[in-house]
Amino acid sequence: MTNHIALFEPLMPANTGNIARTCAGTDTHLHLIKPLGFSVDDKHMKRAGLDYWDKVDITYHDNLPAFIDSIPDIKRLFIVSKFASRDYSMPDYTDSDTQDNYFLFGKETTGLPEAFMRQYPENAIRIPQDDTKIRALNLSNSAAIVIYEALRQQQFNGLERVHEYQNDKLK
Repeated sequence: MTNHIALFEPLMPANTGNIARTCAGTDTHLHLIKPLGFSVDDKHMKRAGLDYWDKVDITYHDNLPAFIDSIPDIKRLFIVSKFASRDYSMPDYTDSDTQDNYFLFGKETTGLPEAFMRQYPENAIRIPQDDTKIRALNLSNSAAIVIYEALRQQQFNGLERVHEYQNDKLK
């Protein structure tokens, strides 16, 4: 099983760079859905991703329908939105040994198209937040929160972990 993060028309190169770095560190496949609000050669995006770009598996999609068509099982698509009615920790991300999980995040300024969201309400998940104080959480923080919940449920399979402590020293 592979986890995937998809960004719909990302605008801010630093967010995309930070998410790419998270993807490199978690063996998560990154999908970028065009149009992008920056050049992939942007110095801010490269700086945020540091020297990890060559370690990220990236797929570019011409538009949202092309991305949706690339997903083998639409039930494994999780749309992250503050308008969702269930928390991101509720789905079982270990539900399938053969199907990958896809986490779709909207554009920083406007999210995902409303018509698209209405097509897949059962796929939507939300990170709890106080909507009276902020419009939305930062995109790169949101991606990290969600991917690490999936990885936690998957027992951090394939990732390096520290298992034991003894007298304040790592074993």
